[in-house]
Amino acid sequence: MDLFDYMRETNQKKESPLASRMRPTTLDEVVGQQHIIGKDKLLYRAIRADKLGSLIFYGPPGTGKTTLAKVIANTTSAEFKQINATVAGKKDMEDVVKEAKDLQGMYGKKTILFIDEIHRFNKGQQDYLLPFVEDGTIILIGATTENPYFEVNGALLSRSSIFELKALGKEDIRTLILRAVNDTEKGMGSFRAQIDEDALDFLADISGGDARNALNAVELGILTTDRSEDGLIHITLEVASECIQKRVVNYDKKGDNHYDIISAFIKSMRGSDPDAAVFYLAKMLYAGEDIKFIARRIMICASEDVGNADPMALTVAVSAAQAVERIGMPEAQIILSQAVTYVATAPKSNSACNAIFAANEAVRQNRTTVPAHLRDAHYKGAQKLGHGTGYKYAHDYPGHYVKQQYLPDEIKDARFYEPGVLGYEKTIREYLEKIRQD
Repeated sequence: MDLFDYMRETNQKKESPLASRMRPTTLDEVVGQQHIIGKDKLLYRAIRADKLGSLIFYGPPGTGKTTLAKVIANTTSAEFKQINATVAGKKDMEDVVKEAKDLQGMYGKKTILFIDEIHRFNKGQQDYLLPFVEDGTIILIGATTENPYFEVNGALLSRSSIFELKALGKEDIRTLILRAVNDTEKGMGSFRAQIDEDALDFLADISGGDARNALNAVELGILTTDRSEDGLIHITLEVASECIQKRVVNYDKKGDNHYDIISAFIKSMRGSDPDAAVFYLAKMLYAGEDIKFIARRIMICASEDVGNADPMALTVAVSAAQAVERIGMPEAQIILSQAVTYVATAPKSNSACNAIFAANEAVRQNRTTVPAHLRDAHYKGAQKLGHGTGYKYAHDYPGHYVKQQYLPDEIKDARFYEPGVLGYEKTIREYLEKIRQD
């Protein structure tokens, strides 16, 4: 590299966005993702030893997929090439493959090809890579925000290790923000800025685990805020909310207001008011509440407050919980809205909830024994003890029902489950009334 190349590269680094400048260059600088790059983990050891096979990094934006690729670029002895599938084509891959073959043939040097947004390549483009990955001409590192099992060629997947990156935690984002504000070499330290604690918490919260979002807001805040009389640039809560284009909502995840909102949310679903329920949903989402936490509350409400009046409510809620984990925001809000409005408008019953509470109390209050005819009879000697003797197999009788005692003698007349009269529970109630009369 001559002087002009050095100056050009130096200036580019100075002018590049803060999020780009703050990318770690070593494993020890990486924040978060300890489930895959902790010092006892396979990926950490493989990067350190420069013994990488093909990899697929999968996770939401701003979680460090490109960062890990850059760290690998800085630690490997292999030639490192990078292309972006949104703008690259087959010709770009052909050029990389040709260079890789030359390097391997002449110097025995490996080539790592990092493809960002690999899911953007069509099947034919992905197929082109397969023989070169297979014969070791290139080591592939793919990065994708989409589930690779749906978007990446199965043959490539079978030859790659897949690592899922998680949204960064709040403490991880706080660490990165403070590093960016104070780092004089790569960050904004030379601007002599200070970030207030509530602004720091707000950005760490509202960024949704996306480091890029938080760092972009910090950079914008520092570059556009006038100095105070003390000579410092103060990033206040107001500045932070403007820079990330999110209004500060009165919603503290650790304070009373958090519990007030979630309480109102649940009571609105229980009270069959879909408008109020979806409003509180929107407020929680706007404030950056964890979508998995919201999904858990919907599942609980579907069982506790709807129950068997509409058994599909729990199915909808569970499906929504699984879907939001796979999809993430912003699309997850649509799925949560569907589940919330379904549960809110479903017929209500707390009979299943009351049943387990009543049964719990009976367990606490009574010492009971299992009736002999219900005991396990699948072992030698059971018949001599009378275990299983006299048991009536329900499917041998008309309507697959026969009257028989199932509760222990001590509480044989107890009733725990009393179905309501709404929705499907009306059918259950009628059925139980009929068989109990037989």
